[in-house]
Amino acid sequence: MSDLASREHEPDSLILRAAPYVSRSLTTPRLMTEVLIALVPVVAAAVVFFGPSALLVLAASTLGSVLAEWAFGGRRGFAAAFRDGSAPLTGLLLGLTLPPAIPLWMAVLGGAVAIALGKTVFGGLGQNVFNPALVGRAFLQAAFPTVLTTWSPPAGEATPWLAWRATNFAFPFLSRPGVDAVTAATPLSLAKFQGVTTAVPSLLSGHTAGSLGETSAGLLLLLGLVMAVRRLFDWRIPLAILLAVAAFGGLLHVLLPARCPSPLFLLFSGGLLLGAVFMATDPVTSPVTPRGAWVFGAGIGVLVVLIRLFGGLPEGVMYAVLLMNAMVPHVDRWTQPRPFGRGRAA
Repeated sequence: MSDLASREHEPDSLILRAAPYVSRSLTTPRLMTEVLIALVPVVAAAVVFFGPSALLVLAASTLGSVLAEWAFGGRRGFAAAFRDGSAPLTGLLLGLTLPPAIPLWMAVLGGAVAIALGKTVFGGLGQNVFNPALVGRAFLQAAFPTVLTTWSPPAGEATPWLAWRATNFAFPFLSRPGVDAVTAATPLSLAKFQGVTTAVPSLLSGHTAGSLGETSAGLLLLLGLVMAVRRLFDWRIPLAILLAVAAFGGLLHVLLPARCPSPLFLLFSGGLLLGAVFMATDPVTSPVTPRGAWVFGAGIGVLVVLIRLFGGLPEGVMYAVLLMNAMVPHVDRWTQPRPFGRGRAA
């Protein structure tokens, strides 16, 4: 009894804490850092495929995001723009969705808009409705449609790997930067407007025209598996996207073989894997319920197929993710699990 009484008076013998009792050590800065590390192979592949100009575009978009984060951060110092890692990650993701020959000032502008309109106007990190990187991409798509739909071939085909792309250094509003010396069609453009499908091995390797970070489907698929194992996102979302594209695209391929390519082509072409792994899985703009994750991913997959086949543009990942971002509050409400022991509402 004396030992028990002595332990009762010890300050650390009894610790009372409120639920929940199980917590993860994955904080917001650590999550952002993990995703930035996962993007390093994607950046390296962009440099290998498109030359050193890729680094300039990625640096420009990241600079725009960081400067906007600093400008809207009040009295905080410039270092605070890097504190949680969200601004550099937003700028880098935006840069990976851009063409390699885009003028650098447009990349900076897109990064600034991504932070200003995609995050700050909603109240800051954790309160934004739409994926900020895709908001910046949508702004550039609407403001400069010619530039955002003009693609350059990989380095080595028409230009040396070390050659700089002249359009990167175009002055703002003083020239026509959308016209490059050498242009190329993406696999989705070839399939939609010319009826020519690119071989799956070429899509997996990444030696095709397209955005900086979307060409190598094999690399993106591998990174998605690694990130899912490390629990950096809800694995249900990308899996639902891929299953919906495969199922819906396969059905349309059977019904409309002349118009709809094979499901494998739909899965490995364009920015589907980049969007499924790095955009749709944003924890702020995706559902929190397990059933909601399946609904959210399936909706993105169906919209991607519909836009690609029946829309005016060959690609639809950006619009599909943004549209489903707007539906997240409703999806969470519709898929909220019942409280334990309570019956269904009449």
